[in-house]
Parts: sequence; C-alpha cells; structure tokens
Amino acid sequence: MNDLKQYLASHDESEMHPSEIAKILKNLSDSEFSEAIKLVPKDLVGDVALALPDRLFDDVVENLSVDELSHAVTELESDDQLEFMQGLEEVDEDVASKVYETLDEEDKEEIAQLQQYEENEAGAYMQLEVFTANEDEIVQDVIKRFAKLRKENELENVQNLFIVDSKNRLLYTVGLDDLLIFDFSKTIRENIEASEDSFEPIKAYDREDIKEVVHYFEEYDLSVMPVVNEEGVLLGRITSDDIYDIINEQATEQMYNLAGVDDEAEEDEDVLKAGRKRASWLGINLLTAIAASFVIGIFADTINSMVALAVLMPIVASMGGNAGTQTLTVVVRQLALGDISQGDALRIIKKEVFIALMNGLLFAIIMGLIAWIWFDIELLGVVIGLSMVINLFMAGFFGATIPLMLKYLNIDPAIGSTVILTTVTDVVGFFSFLGLAQYILL
Repeated sequence: MNDLKQYLASHDESEMHPSEIAKILKNLSDSEFSEAIKLVPKDLVGDVALALPDRLFDDVVENLSVDELSHAVTELESDDQLEFMQGLEEVDEDVASKVYETLDEEDKEEIAQLQQYEENEAGAYMQLEVFTANEDEIVQDVIKRFAKLRKENELENVQNLFIVDSKNRLLYTVGLDDLLIFDFSKTIRENIEASEDSFEPIKAYDREDIKEVVHYFEEYDLSVMPVVNEEGVLLGRITSDDIYDIINEQATEQMYNLAGVDDEAEEDEDVLKAGRKRASWLGINLLTAIAASFVIGIFADTINSMVALAVLMPIVASMGGNAGTQTLTVVVRQLALGDISQGDALRIIKKEVFIALMNGLLFAIIMGLIAWIWFDIELLGVVIGLSMVINLFMAGFFGATIPLMLKYLNIDPAIGSTVILTTVTDVVGFFSFLGLAQYILL
C-alpha cells in the first residue's frame, strides 16, 4: 500500500503509467487491494483494470460503484472499451447493463459496432478513433487540425495519417515524418504524385482472421494498420500494443494446449472448472497408458525370463517421447508463426525424420554399449540399439506428421498432439524393444 501511495505522490497524473500501478496492485493482499484501487486516479482506473490479471479485474468491479466504472469506460479508447465491458459482463451482467446505460450514445454506438465481430476477426480488435484527411486538403490545414486535436487529447498514439476520398475509402497511408517534408502549400494528392515514395496502404479487412493480421505486422514491421470493409471504406485501425497482446495470448494458448490444459479454464478462479478440464485430458492419457501397458502384457513371459528387459524398457520409451516432443514443439510453433507453407509438409517431415534418425543412431550406439557392459549380454546391446533407432524414427515422423495433419483438417495443431504422440512412442518403443528381444535373445 505504501508503495502505491509513494508512486502516486511522486508523479503527476500525466506521468503515471497504468502498468506501473497494476504492478504495485498485484503485490497487495485482498484487503489492501480493496483500499488501494480507490486511490487510483479515476481517469486511469480503466487502463489499470485491463492491465491486471482476470482474477483482480473481478476485485476492481466489486470495489467500484456503477458511476466509477462508467467513468473508467469513457476514458478508454473504443477497443479497450469493448474489452472492459466484456470483462464486466463476465463478472456481473447486472452491473454491466447498468454501466452501459449510463454511457453516452457515441460510446454505446462504438461498442455496439465492435460487438458485431467474432473473436477471431480483425474488426473486434480495432480502434475506431483514427485521424484522416481528404486527398484534396492543403497540408498546412491538415497539420493545424491535427495539432488542435492532439492538444485537446482527442488523439493518441498517432503515427500515420490515413488519406481518404469523399466516400471515406482509404487511398493512402502517410507517416507523420513524411508529412513534415511535404510542401505545406500544396494538397496531399499533389505531394504524393510528386514524390518517388510509395504511399500504398498495407491494410486489413474487418472480417479477416486476426492471425493473418498478426503476420502482416511481423512481415512488414508495422506499428499500426488501417482496417477497411469490403468496399474499402476506412473503419478503424489496429495498433501494435493490441498485436503484442494477441501474440502473448496465442503463445499461452499453444503452451497450454500442448500440455492438455484449457487456457480459459486456467485463467478462471473456479477450481472445479479447471479441474474438470484437466481431468478430461488425463482420462484420455489414462486410456493411452493402458494401451501401452497392454503391449507390455503381451510380452510378460519375455520380461519374466530376462529381468534386464524390465530395467531397460523405460529408456527406449522415454527417449522416443522426448525426441517426439522436440519435433512436435518445433513444428507447432513454426505453423503458428506461418513459417510453414502448404507445400512445405514433405520438406519438414524429411528434415525431422533425418534429425531423429541421426540422433537415434548416435544414442543407439551409446546405449547399446552401456547395456552390453551393464548386463554382459552382447546381443542385448543390439536389441536396445535397434529399438532406439526404430522408436526415434517414429517419433520424428509422427512428431512432424501429427500437427501437419491437424492443420490440414483445420484443427489447432497443439490440441491433442502430445497425447497422440506419447501413445505412438510408448507403444512402438515397448513393442519394438520387447519384440526384438523375444526374437533375438530368446
């Protein structure tokens, strides 16, 4: 609590950063948080709330009145207003409804406009606040208008000027640095026509998948991107801070999915909900473990006749599982980043199989020698060596093939991949090792 008071006392409101305040609030106890959130300047409450984890966003809602929440919403940009209202609805629909009714008509219209988009569509992430100019405007007039709006805090984080025609269709994108070297006495169109630079806009469509927009930002190193509809009419813009959030969300989702965990359930404070989601994947894993155990059961007599097999058996499955996970992780991540094109499947599979075989041969020699020396059975080293080559080959092949196949079927490659792969490496590992042992040693 004292840290927050010191921070607020040592900074003017214009110098305060919401993320710094959120960082301090996260370290407070529940009782301290209830008092501290009321000390946060009203104009910053909305930004601070969005910078907090979901569990603390709930506490913000519980400790503020409808009027305070309404003021917090009005101070946010349109895309953040939508995010705040969606979070508010998840916490308390009644409070969310009351807050919505207190907003002015312009804010209501903007929120309603953004709510029409699905979660995966670019339009759901755009800000409606944009600075535009007509192609026939004099540059000097545009700069004066921009300066006035900026002084009145009507505009924030403006890096580009969007040039539109009389029907608000996007024509060009001009950076502020380019605008400053234009001839101020001429129109924007005259300056663009006289320039050797290209001002062709890199734009996103409002119904376009947000994952594609993320790739545009990465490919063209953008800080902002205009959003248009099918007719080319400018609707809004997406800024890099939103893209960073989306990238983090996607990375978290993939990491959770690879572990068989639901990202939404884990962010929820409901222990039973998270437990049920985890249990579903553990149930599937139990069935795959039974399948592997069934393979071991087939060779029960073989294991009983040579104790060394029981000692070495987990090594083969473990090496295959780890090799497969390496391949799986690399391929899933490359798919997410868009580094693998449609015609790349065969190249990726060949590469991963070659790496798996190379490592398989290396560790087959090492483990073969260890097994031979350990149990003084020369052929036992041959058995575990051959089995390791077979299992690592299968791990490389299926580690690459499974996510590529899921992607082809329009299923998130991270979902279920690990469970399928573990089943393959366990079953193949046990079957190859015990089968070879029965054929060669007994």
